[in-house]
Amino acid sequence: METPVTNARPVDDIVDHALENGHAALDEASGKALLSQFGIRTPRSEVVDGAEAGARTAAQMRGPFVVKVVSREILHKSDAGGVTLGLADADAVAAAIHEMEAKPAIRAAEVDGWLVEEMAPAGREVVVGGLNDPEFGQMIMVGIGGIFVELLKDVAFRICPIDRNDALAMLADLKGRALLRGARGEAAVDENALVEVMLALGGVDGLLMRYSDRIAEADLNPVIVSAQGAVAVDARFILTQDRRLAPAPEVDGASAAETFRPLFEPRTVAVLGASTKDVSIANTFIRRLRTFGYAGPIYPIHPKAKEIEGLAAYPSLADTPEPVDYAYVAIGAKRIPDALAAANGRCRIAQVISSGFGEIEEGKDLERELVKKANAGGVRVLGPNCLGTYSPRGGLTFPSDAPKEVGRIGIVSQSGGLSTDIIKRGQWRGLRMSGLVTVGNSADVKPHELVEYYFDDPQTRAVGLYIEDVREGRAFFELLRRHPAPKPVVVLKGGRTAQGRMAAASHTGALAGDDRAWEALAAQLPVALVTTVDSFIDALLALQHYALRPAKPTNSVVLFGNGGGASVLGTDACVDYGLSLRPFEGRTLSLLEGMGLPPGTSVLNPIDTPVRTLQEKDGFVAGEILDTVLEHGRPDAVAMHLNLAAFVGRGTVDPIGNLFSMIEEAMEKFPGTAHMALALRSDGSPELDETRRAYRARAAAIDLPIFDEIPAMAQALATVGHLERRLGARAGSPVGT
Repeated sequence: METPVTNARPVDDIVDHALENGHAALDEASGKALLSQFGIRTPRSEVVDGAEAGARTAAQMRGPFVVKVVSREILHKSDAGGVTLGLADADAVAAAIHEMEAKPAIRAAEVDGWLVEEMAPAGREVVVGGLNDPEFGQMIMVGIGGIFVELLKDVAFRICPIDRNDALAMLADLKGRALLRGARGEAAVDENALVEVMLALGGVDGLLMRYSDRIAEADLNPVIVSAQGAVAVDARFILTQDRRLAPAPEVDGASAAETFRPLFEPRTVAVLGASTKDVSIANTFIRRLRTFGYAGPIYPIHPKAKEIEGLAAYPSLADTPEPVDYAYVAIGAKRIPDALAAANGRCRIAQVISSGFGEIEEGKDLERELVKKANAGGVRVLGPNCLGTYSPRGGLTFPSDAPKEVGRIGIVSQSGGLSTDIIKRGQWRGLRMSGLVTVGNSADVKPHELVEYYFDDPQTRAVGLYIEDVREGRAFFELLRRHPAPKPVVVLKGGRTAQGRMAAASHTGALAGDDRAWEALAAQLPVALVTTVDSFIDALLALQHYALRPAKPTNSVVLFGNGGGASVLGTDACVDYGLSLRPFEGRTLSLLEGMGLPPGTSVLNPIDTPVRTLQEKDGFVAGEILDTVLEHGRPDAVAMHLNLAAFVGRGTVDPIGNLFSMIEEAMEKFPGTAHMALALRSDGSPELDETRRAYRARAAAIDLPIFDEIPAMAQALATVGHLERRLGARAGSPVGT
């Protein structure tokens, strides 16, 4: 009996019927019926129950034909010998079915039928797929190669939903895009038809969004794209067996600014875990808080003590003279849920330093109890298993000797120890923060909630995020996508090389490595990924000083400094990071050559100036060069570099000090023309390191970021350019698309 592919069952029933019957996947016929109802073309085909029915069906269709086995037990039909192409007529169809019936892998499986299909017209083989990422939800993939896609690995991913610009950007990411555009004299394919397939699968109203909780993986492979359009020749949908969704968190309707003001500007602080006998971590916190200059009352909480660290102590959070904005909690893990429940509405934020919760298997239930009881007592929980919060505006700190200046960079970190490293290393590099919060296990307060606070905070210009497990990645994506004024976010992702995903049942799943979602996030939104603490600090340092220019993203750079070899290597570094160093020409070159600079000076770009040149006119010659470059060359950035050791013992004039004056004047004369950056290279001696530190303080006053080496400066400028492009692209796209 013949069964047509086009199923009369409504589209919702195709998926739900399969799930209700315990099917792990849709058969190909059902998958193609699903595609057709979303406007994706598939070849004319029917499912038959045997060779004779196959011959009768083929006689009513136009050859050549394809025959495929239909079995829920056979996902990779080609591997099982269950696909035969190029069958000329009805007799060939019947013979192919008989031959496939004898294949060992097919004989061992339960066969539901045979798909007889008209072959799609010749064209380029492409795969379009979907994957339900455990952190970010539905993602879409496009790749060149059809059945060879896993060999070629020429693919691009984005998080759903995508819009037309996202789809075009995905195609632009493919190394083989030239094949779609008619390489070596071949006809170009209809890229717009391919984009329509991608939108039907992964757009706002696409199939993946419609069935976001029911489809685990999807493969349209191959999609044959030609000048006549795009046809999905095969369709595979792996279904989600466990559709249980986590309950939506209860929210009180307060804005992020209202919720976290008590964290960043606490009027009262309570400390649980300080001792009258030993110097515990809680005692150390009280001492550092007072040394840092916290001006509000501090309430040690202790069941018996009357006084701790010279401060009056109280039995519980319910007994303090005033309600508590921020509680620092460092007591035994099992005592914490009841201690926070006892707050009974008199504590806003509790940061649980203690470990022994969800980071170990036996602590998972305790972590759930912690959040439940704390929330019942009106407390939002940071952590557990973290170190604290650093907020110079609120007088709050957990590291010692942290900077007291309020900066422009807000940071969220899942690592406490690394956060201390970021604060202290950043301090010596000139980085100043509006706040840094360690979130540990993120059992209650999630990283994206704090990112939203920074987005709304007028003090914060950019956000840094150290993350290992994003927790509610979809909410993070939607925040970046929908916030009316998102700020640039630099992400240092930990665990990038951890064990990958479980073996996937589709090409898409197999190709979706651990970092694909993060790379997609950075490709779609104002997010930059970095891989080291140094590059994290460098990028944030640039963002601290620069007002980003989405309308003029950073790409063209002028490299200007001393040392021929350094200039050559610096040029290589800039090119490696995708920056452009175009040689000067025309009036710009003529004016620079007309300055009569000493022999050994090159002004083509890079501008290579020996020490003697920079000492001309007591060092003020650099100002003339900068004026000419900015007025006539109009680069996006000027990247200067100086070898401090080369100036030692070379006269009484301080050309570097004068250079700062020249840079300041140039920025005032040509505001917004170019980002200015300076790499001050040291030989590692204590004397030159101290000199560089002094110059950093001076540079900060004129919003000039100082880097240790040229490659670090180039990477930071490239990161700035990427963020500017993403902000510009977002400004051109309506929210919700």
